Amino acid sequence: MSFLRTALNDSLIIHPPGFYIIGFQTFPFISVYIIFLAVVYMVTVLFNSFLIYMIVFNPCLHTPKFLAVINLAVIDVILNTSVIPGMIKTFLLKDNFVPFNLCLVQMCVYYAALPLESYALAILAYDRLIVICFPLRHNSFNTLRIMSCMVSLSWVYVLSVDIFATGIMTRLSFCDSVRVFSYFCDYAPVFRLACNDFSMQWTVASTASIVNVLGPFTFILLSYFSILVTVFRMKSVSNGIKGLTTCIEHLILVAVFYIPIFSIFLIGLYGGTVDPDQRVLSLSLASCLPPCINPIVYSLKTKEIKTRALALVRKNKIGT
Repeated sequence: MSFLRTALNDSLIIHPPGFYIIGFQTFPFISVYIIFLAVVYMVTVLFNSFLIYMIVFNPCLHTPKFLAVINLAVIDVILNTSVIPGMIKTFLLKDNFVPFNLCLVQMCVYYAALPLESYALAILAYDRLIVICFPLRHNSFNTLRIMSCMVSLSWVYVLSVDIFATGIMTRLSFCDSVRVFSYFCDYAPVFRLACNDFSMQWTVASTASIVNVLGPFTFILLSYFSILVTVFRMKSVSNGIKGLTTCIEHLILVAVFYIPIFSIFLIGLYGGTVDPDQRVLSLSLASCLPPCINPIVYSLKTKEIKTRALALVRKNKIGT
């Protein structure tokens, strides 16, 4: 195999032409699973695109809440686009070779979209927090400007960390195996193949994972703790129940996103053994299903979106 060799700080860096993705080695129904993910991808693109269209072309939906919703929809499409088409190519079309630069691009896009999904859920929790806990100050604490700043800051922060993390991967030398046991060009499985020191990559990956997962999740927990305290203090039980019911969809998304991730990492942390294929399956489901479920469970079930969607359907029926 020919290698691209470049000099960095007087040390030889060896970059291979690419990597071979070899996940799901013992999984018996991989073709069925990939076809299922292809359907998931089509639903993700279709529903999120419809949601984006509904919000963009309806001025009455240009509110802080729906700015957060459209942010989540865009992230959903990017997240599944970064993974599922590649999985179809690798496991269904049996072409598991990924060129080196394309591997870095996929890695960069995926690990930008995944933490952005986490922060997007936290931003939606902020919206629920302000609506329920500070209803009289909602127009002051949750404006389009404030929401735009939160969304923009999350993107700037995540992209900055992600570009740095991907950039330092070019400092690694790959002189032995180029077989990546995962469902895509995953960060940790790739840097573990390096034959030089990858402690910097490990530190960045570990720190970013803790901050980007536990940070938003802690904020979501604190938000709902505050919401529960506020609800229990309400004199009207019906108003409290009504306030909590507006949070159900968001809580479902939080559970779908975080529970599989925490389960896999907690088992690994406490020394439990996880079958490699089961781990890859769980992680792929954890990253691919939420973008499909989000617009159905949360966005399209909100009263404003349903009203606009029904109005659009009636308009099309009258037109025909």
